[in-house]
Amino acid sequence: MKVTVKQLVDKAMKEIETISVEQAKASLDDENTVVIDIRDIRELYREGKIPGATHAPRGMLEFWADPESEYHRDVFSSGKKLVLYCAKSHRSALATQALQNMGLESICHIGGGFEAWTNAELATEEVAKK
Repeated sequence: MKVTVKQLVDKAMKEIETISVEQAKASLDDENTVVIDIRDIRELYREGKIPGATHAPRGMLEFWADPESEYHRDVFSSGKKLVLYCAKSHRSALATQALQNMGLESICHIGGGFEAWTNAELATEEVAKK
């Protein structure tokens, strides 16, 4: 293996903005910010999510973000700041970097991810199975 996942994540972390769970919590009340959970849907069913977070699975993220894609979701072209998170912040670091490389400028991720959020005993909400 020429490049490890750790090396990819470390490189991403140098190129992106990371915010704390406290900053993320404060952004929940900001109408110009959207919190996006990129975890697998099974993780949301099992653990819940940050209240009000929009789910955008990591595997579809670039497709949902691209306005020219048939899968595009308006939240990505809303002009709002996007705050991504995953379980521990590794996937969200790579996802933030990927979207930033696609041209999204107002984007960051939560350091420590959902684990840091729950460790800080911040509110979560259940996600019902469909």
